[in-house]
Amino acid sequence: MDKPRQVATVALPTPYGDFAGHAYESETGFVHFALVRGEVATGPAVLTRLHSECLTGDALGSLRCDCGIQLRSALRAIAAEGRGVLVYATGQEGRGIGLINKLRAYVEQDNGADTVDANLRLGLPVDLRDYSTAAAVLLDLGVRSVRLMTNNPAKVTGLEAAGVHVAQVQPIPIASHTRNNGYLRTKQQRLGHHAATAPLNGWDEPVADVTELLGAVLEHPDRPHVVLKYAQTLDGRIATSSGDSKWISGESERAISHALRAACDAVLVGVGTVVTDDPQLTVRMVAGASPVRVVLDSTLRTPPTARVLDDDATTIIFATDQASPERREELRSRQVAVRTVPAGPSGVDLEAVLKDLRVGGVRSLLVEGGARVITAMLAAGVADRLVVAVAPTIVGSGTEAVGDLGIATVASGLRLTNRSLHVLADDMLIAWDVAADEQVDQPLREATVDPQG
Repeated sequence: MDKPRQVATVALPTPYGDFAGHAYESETGFVHFALVRGEVATGPAVLTRLHSECLTGDALGSLRCDCGIQLRSALRAIAAEGRGVLVYATGQEGRGIGLINKLRAYVEQDNGADTVDANLRLGLPVDLRDYSTAAAVLLDLGVRSVRLMTNNPAKVTGLEAAGVHVAQVQPIPIASHTRNNGYLRTKQQRLGHHAATAPLNGWDEPVADVTELLGAVLEHPDRPHVVLKYAQTLDGRIATSSGDSKWISGESERAISHALRAACDAVLVGVGTVVTDDPQLTVRMVAGASPVRVVLDSTLRTPPTARVLDDDATTIIFATDQASPERREELRSRQVAVRTVPAGPSGVDLEAVLKDLRVGGVRSLLVEGGARVITAMLAAGVADRLVVAVAPTIVGSGTEAVGDLGIATVASGLRLTNRSLHVLADDMLIAWDVAADEQVDQPLREATVDPQG
């Protein structure tokens, strides 16, 4: 067994609280850094996470894996308990094959290989990691028994073989992204990992399966895959006549909405929704990455205090040349991107917005409102998927989810196919594909969005 040598102990304040950091240098020259909270040498099994180095996921927030989300979730869990250890193992990038080889494996994955076959195509082992050094670190800290936070059974085997008792395995639930859903499934199906997700209250499937609600992510040359999502009362209202919309749906449906955000590259609303509801548009009810936030705001009416402007996620505002230069500079000074697109009769040009997002790398877009934006997307023929939560509530008059589409007969109405139905604790959740009457990559019909959207 490698016998790591403790070389430094430091106090490490973090956003999750204060930890004692213990650096151990191994015989290979790599460092294992143990973050310790509370007294771990005595008492019951210690909440523990062994975390393999992942520059792309941990530091850069890559959506190709779930490493960064697992790291932050584990630190929050240890801080909440007030007692635990996270051992961060350097030298284990890409399951031990190193950063350069991991990036080469990414190229193979982009050419169709899963994460296992990508390594094999390069003549590399599927997993080169060894957990004996991490076990030696735990033993040196006085930890003999752990409640291990992991989805990987190999970590359990490795610790047990090195003399650390695993009293309990606690999988780390993650809301998957369209970019890493295949990666997560490969780990489960080919490497025996626990499901990286946990059921939500009132939802009969794992969190990862909310990606099914998004439908097959279609590749369009000039726009993202667009999913319209809203919650409505049984009589079809997304707000009362006074504008109140909190909360139409129940908690379980709202958690699924957060998982849908975590699954997409970006989430979009009109400025009317920002002014009326002041949404944050981040992922808070599940463990997942917050998407890019997009606001359609032709004259930059977004209030300076709007939560969508906080620094918890990237924000892009699409405006026209009618917006004041002073307001643009104020927003840019807060690291908010302001993009100028052509004006339409009543707002920003939707085609230009979607094209800009696609050029910027947004492949999946969740649209959460308001009614004018939803209506414009449907009228333009750019919606690929519709996800509707129906609450068992009737309010009478109020705001309709979809406005006038210029449809004169029922026969010419938009057709919805491939229905998916889920009954939640409080609501029903229904998803459909929006049937296109032309090819998937049809050019966008002219569309504008009212600035009040």
